[in-house]
Amino acid sequence: MPTDTEQKIRAIITGATGMVGEGVLHECLQHSQVEAVLIINRKPLGVTHPKLKEIIHQDFFDLSPIKDQLVGYNACYFCLGVTSVGKKEPEYYKQTYMLTMHVAEALIETSPDMTFCYVSGAGTDGTEKGSSMWARVKGKTENDLMKLPFKQVFAFRPGFIKPTPGLKNAHAFYKYINWLYPVGRALFPNGFCTLKELGLAMINVTSKGFGKTIIDSKDIHQLERS
Repeated sequence: MPTDTEQKIRAIITGATGMVGEGVLHECLQHSQVEAVLIINRKPLGVTHPKLKEIIHQDFFDLSPIKDQLVGYNACYFCLGVTSVGKKEPEYYKQTYMLTMHVAEALIETSPDMTFCYVSGAGTDGTEKGSSMWARVKGKTENDLMKLPFKQVFAFRPGFIKPTPGLKNAHAFYKYINWLYPVGRALFPNGFCTLKELGLAMINVTSKGFGKTIIDSKDIHQLERS
C-alpha cells in the first residue's frame, strides 16, 4: 500500500448538503492526507476552503456536462441518499440504486483507479431477498458496486451516528436522542459510531485498505484509529 508520503487523497464527495456528507467533508478538509476535495451538489453548500471545489449540478442521472471535471480523483465518498419513508419501491429504487450506479459507472470511465466508499446502513440485506424493501435495494446497490472495476469498493453500514458538534446539517431530532449515544455505544458498540469516526475511517481505508468490504460500526472504530 502507498505510504502517506507517496499518495495524497483527491476525493469526490456527494451528499455534502446532508448530515453525513457534511461530516465527511469536514474531516477531509482538516486531514493532511487529503489534498483536494470536489463536492457535487444541487444547491450551494456555503463553505469555502483552499482544498475545496464545488460543482452545482442538478441531474445526477446526466453527468456528461461535468464529466471532464471528474478526472484526476482517486476516491469517492458517496454520501448521497434518500429516506425510504413514504416511497414506493420503484421510486426508492430509482433514487437509491439507479442513481448510485449511474454516478459510479461515470466515475469508472474518468477515474478507474479509485476507492469508492458507499454509505449504506445497518440492516442492509446483502441477499436481496428479505422482506424489508429499503434493505433489499441497499443490498443490491452494494453488491453491484462491488462488481465494478474500481481499485477498491467499500460499503459502510453505520447504525446510530452521533453528529459532529458545530455542523449545521444534523437532523433536528438528534438533539433529543443524543443522550442515547453513550449508553448504546457501551452496550452495543457494533451499532453506534460518531460522524468523525466515519469520516476518518473513509480516509484511512482509502490509504491503507482493509480486510473486509462491508464495514460496520465496530470496523469504523478500528479504522478511525488506524
